[in-house]
Order: sequence, then C-alpha cells, then structure tokens
Amino acid sequence: MTITASADGSALGNPGPAGWAWYIDDNTWGAGGWPHGTNNMGELKAVLELFRATAHVDDDLHILCDSQYVINTVTKWMPGWKRKGWRKGDGKPVMNLDLIKEIDAAIVGRRYRFEWVKGHVGHELNEAADTRARGAAEAFARGRAPEVGPGYPGGVSGSAGAGAGGGGAGGAPVVASLAAPVAAPGSGRAAERVSTSAVSTASTAETLF
Repeated sequence: MTITASADGSALGNPGPAGWAWYIDDNTWGAGGWPHGTNNMGELKAVLELFRATAHVDDDLHILCDSQYVINTVTKWMPGWKRKGWRKGDGKPVMNLDLIKEIDAAIVGRRYRFEWVKGHVGHELNEAADTRARGAAEAFARGRAPEVGPGYPGGVSGSAGAGAGGGGAGGAPVVASLAAPVAAPGSGRAAERVSTSAVSTASTAETLF
C-alpha cells in the first residue's frame, strides 16, 4: 500500500510566525509551528513530522511537495554535505541542520519518494496542507495555539501537537528514492508535476554540494 500525502510550510514575513502541515485527507493530517521561523523550516518540519506520524506502518510513502529546496535536500545534497561535515561546497555550514539531521534519522528503513507539485494552483492535497500550515502561522501571530489535527491512526499524535515540535533552525538533508512520480489524487495536472530527477534546477547558491 502507498500513502500519498502533501507536506507544506508557511512563514508570515519569512522569517516570522511560521507553520507546517502534512495532509492525507480531512481525517488524517497534522500541523504545528513556531512563533518565529522561516518558510524552509516549515517545509522541512512538515516532511519530518509526516515521517514520524507514519513510522509505525510498513507502507510506501509518496510525498507531494512544492519546495524544490526540500526535495533536493532529501534526494541530492545530503550525502555530499555529510561527507564534508555538514558543510556546503563553499565551506559554509548547512542551514536548518537540526531539522535535516532529524529527517535523516527518521527516514532510515523507510520506503518513500517525492513528487514536486506546483504550489497555489489548486492542487487538492497541496492546497489543504498549505491552508493548515498558514493557519498555524496565523495562530502563532495572534498568540494562540494552532489546530494540530487528528494525526495518523495509531501514530504519535504528539508530533503534530508539539507546536515548535522539537525542530530547530538547523537543517540537514534527507535521502529519498528517485522513483518516477505518479499522479496525485484529485490533481489531474500532469503538466505541472515533474519527477524528482528533474527538480535540480534550484539556485546555484543552494546547489553547492
């Protein structure tokens, strides 16, 4: 069986009040955030918490993500960063290292693949995750607790309800398989999706590995 989920992050002002969310359906999702963070932190945290929430099941995980930074971090850059002591090719330290190291640990033994989807174009699962991530950021902006969602059945609900959720502003990469993507439920926008093998077009500054 394959679990298809979307993961997204949001930061008001970037940096500013920040949120993250993963979404499978209206009965299966999780969210949280920080009083202050970046969009990339939210994107990474959403993926991390999705892995944590589904750690107890032996299913493939198909992750829909609109962040090429996150996908490239997980599928391309991490091995080189690790060999260099978590530094980029220019010698500068990897950003968001705490979160990336947590993802690196969370994916051990997991079967998963990423698919890039274009954000803010009406993709059903992406929009649902984005709405919840933005809602968490807005809650922190107002000094309120965010809606954390029901979580995954039988999973660790505390991961979604942890607010800041244990992730720092660090960042280490994640390993991912490079299987070809499949159509996301409810999307029908094949032209707007590319496989993980085609998402290496991030900026030169981010691809120093």
